[in-house]
Amino acid sequence: MSGYPSRIVCLTEETTETLYLLGEEHRIVGISGFTVRPARARKEKPRVSAFTSANIDKILALQPDLVLGFSDLQAGIATDLIRHGVAVHIFNQRSVDEILTMVRMLGGLIGCEAKASVLAESLAANIAQVRTESAMTDRRPRVYFEEWNDPLISGIRWVSELIEIAGGADCFPELGAQSLARNRILADPSEVARRAPDIIVGSWCGKKFRPEEVIVREAWGNIPAVIHGDVYEIKSPLILQPGPAALTDGLAELRSIVLRWQQGEMNRENSHVLNAALGG
Repeated sequence: MSGYPSRIVCLTEETTETLYLLGEEHRIVGISGFTVRPARARKEKPRVSAFTSANIDKILALQPDLVLGFSDLQAGIATDLIRHGVAVHIFNQRSVDEILTMVRMLGGLIGCEAKASVLAESLAANIAQVRTESAMTDRRPRVYFEEWNDPLISGIRWVSELIEIAGGADCFPELGAQSLARNRILADPSEVARRAPDIIVGSWCGKKFRPEEVIVREAWGNIPAVIHGDVYEIKSPLILQPGPAALTDGLAELRSIVLRWQQGEMNRENSHVLNAALGG
């Protein structure tokens, strides 16, 4: 489209996925090496960056007219590119509403406001439907979400909000106001045990979550989630990218986990009633 960027480099996955969903993938000339959504992007587009580092020469060789990034962690990359005269836009979405705003803003940047609005409204409708379904019961499990294991990091804002939408209650909602990971470190792991989560969900930012390491932590043996085996992984690309994936597949995974816990609670209650009736 004349007058709008036609050679875009995406330094993170969520803008790549959004452009594909908008049918504007032909504008992408470079992507992050961590991109897995959509799968075809890795086959079609050259990888030019990690998360906190990038091949500046390779990016410049692509002659981009817009580079898209995310957060203060990519400020160094942005600075280098700006010094080379490249147009850069750094998003900093941290909440569900801000993710939807990012989709709309990206559409505006490329002259596709109408298509971006349709996409944002579709994502919002999915969220509203899940919220309505989850409100039909008062069984709301306490959920501990672990973003990293050493040190323990929790409370990422959009995940905290998605937990609530899916029908759970975040064990550390107060951490959601902290945008920087270093401010969301749990200095005392025993605090997790004190908050007694019914569900533990791990997504260790690009490495495999290992429930067997979690359940043997000191003082965690009496956590309800550990006792009943409600310890789960959600893959990082589904929940840790503040984009469409988190609002669709990530939310669906959270909802499925909550429903599984609710069914387990009903089964346990029924078992207790039966045992009592039988004099057990």
